[in-house]
Amino acid sequence: MITKSAEAKAGTDDGKSDYFSRMSELDHEQLVFCQDNETGLKAIIAIHSTVLGPAMGGSRMWNYATTEAAVTDALRLARGMTYKSAMAGLNVGGGKAVLIGDPDVLKSETYFRRFGKFIESLNGKYVTAGDVNITVKDLSYIHAETRHVTGLPENVGGSGSSSVITAYGTYMGIKSAAKYAYGQDSLEGKKIAVQGVGSVGINLLPYLKKENAKIYISDVDTARLQFAAREYGAHIVSQEDIYQIEMDIFAPCALGAVINDVTINKLKCNVIAGAANNQLEHEEKHGEALRQKAIVYVPDFVVNAGGIMAVAAEYFKEYNKAFIYQKVENIYTACTDILQYAETNNIIAQKAAILLAEQRIHSIGNLKKSM
Repeated sequence: MITKSAEAKAGTDDGKSDYFSRMSELDHEQLVFCQDNETGLKAIIAIHSTVLGPAMGGSRMWNYATTEAAVTDALRLARGMTYKSAMAGLNVGGGKAVLIGDPDVLKSETYFRRFGKFIESLNGKYVTAGDVNITVKDLSYIHAETRHVTGLPENVGGSGSSSVITAYGTYMGIKSAAKYAYGQDSLEGKKIAVQGVGSVGINLLPYLKKENAKIYISDVDTARLQFAAREYGAHIVSQEDIYQIEMDIFAPCALGAVINDVTINKLKCNVIAGAANNQLEHEEKHGEALRQKAIVYVPDFVVNAGGIMAVAAEYFKEYNKAFIYQKVENIYTACTDILQYAETNNIIAQKAAILLAEQRIHSIGNLKKSM
């Protein structure tokens, strides 16, 4: 296994990127690369901050077109994890791992155990968990080589898949945003478009159905769409049309950057609240564009914090399912506080959430320095 830290100017496959500059833009601490020729492992770990504690964040596996695309994803996601954990009141920092390649081709026990050895070499600075295309079984293989992994099966004392608790937190965020926009948090009769019915999106649907919301869904997986339509009475919409149907609430629960120059002009909703990471392609520009359209937007890293609450409790051996669900309900209040803070200070909600997160990081960081 070969590992490499980005401690000097390093190019990507396009030869254009200075990784030090990229790290400085968002104030990352470390960017680490790993490869293993035997298993085909190519991994990148971005560590944004360890001020509050070890950098914690899931690993995702994706067939990125270029190394540059993978680095961009890792850096943005790691930063989001820092703010997510800070806003959730956790004593962990932010990190993220991306595994480059086709999951259907590369996944194996040896592959993930190699990755586990790589994580172990960081001596606890980074703690991984599950994310896109990473299962509880995959995490069990990683655990064979390192203790710095969480989201393990419940039958071995873990918290299991974080998607269920993340969906519950997303539901809390949607209700909070609805209260802010409409004066009440009931979702009865509301037209809600859920983009992506993967592990989080599919677990969000029962909550919406229970409140008699009118559910619209889109996804690349036809089988999942058909199941969701049968089980929850959801209406299937094409991936292109999901942005422009008449709706009250848009819930992005797939991949990021879906709020951009093209889609903002199509959106016909009053609220955006979903579980997908990094929904705004450009935070300032597109956050302001939503504000100009009077669309209530609650930052994704606050809405989807349920998963990190569960896996952090597991890692520190404090996991209790009933208590975690009660804690996740605080996402409702956190979203309300951010929206009110943004309105009071005449700033976009994304900036409000980041400012509040940074206040906690700085205050705790200063406290540690004084000890």
